[in-house]
Amino acid sequence: MASHESETFHWHYAEFDDNAFQIRGRTLFFAVVLFGVILFITIIYLYARWVCQMRPPSLPRISHAPSSAQPPPRGLDPNAISNLPIILHRASEEAVECSICLGIFQDGEKVKVLPDCQHRYHSECVDVWLTTQSSCPLCRASLRDDDSLSPV
Repeated sequence: MASHESETFHWHYAEFDDNAFQIRGRTLFFAVVLFGVILFITIIYLYARWVCQMRPPSLPRISHAPSSAQPPPRGLDPNAISNLPIILHRASEEAVECSICLGIFQDGEKVKVLPDCQHRYHSECVDVWLTTQSSCPLCRASLRDDDSLSPV
């Protein structure tokens, strides 16, 4: 058999000494600038968090709208909503669905009819809509009497 000569690994600690490692010139400059930028961003971030936490909650938020001009109410009053006519849906009529919840009207179900456009909706669905809007959800016909007098 052939003899296997194993090579021994000879190394000396002095060979791996990093005394020759030096950072100079542009490398040192970029390292210092990078450290400075990171430090600056960190300080700005911490300052912003401190300012947000120290702001008392009682301070009013800045509003660009004049305080005397209040927006007109958008929805209908509950009296007007409750006075809208309610009918019972008949199965003999064509299959119609509520355009708010997209549910098909069942026979004998309460359906609210809007006066001007005659669109039909589930009573519960249109009541929620009319508390925030004063128009038909489908055709946007106004249900408010004073809308014709107010400018657009």
